[in-house]
Amino acid sequence: MDDLGQHVQRKGSFGQTLSAVLWSFFGVRRGADHERDMSSLNPVHVLVIGVLAAAVFVGVLIGIVQMVVGK
Repeated sequence: MDDLGQHVQRKGSFGQTLSAVLWSFFGVRRGADHERDMSSLNPVHVLVIGVLAAAVFVGVLIGIVQMVVGK
């Protein structure tokens, strides 16, 4: 349980977390940047931003399909 507490106490900025999540969507990340992110970002924040980013991505795709289909 102590290990979980240490991970949750990490203080990464919103911009760093968003950047890490967006790079993970793209699928390209330098090893040094990945290691820096793993040591500084709060995993709960990464999870929340990841779910929100995925929802926005799906919403944009649905919007594009709706425009193309013409409904």
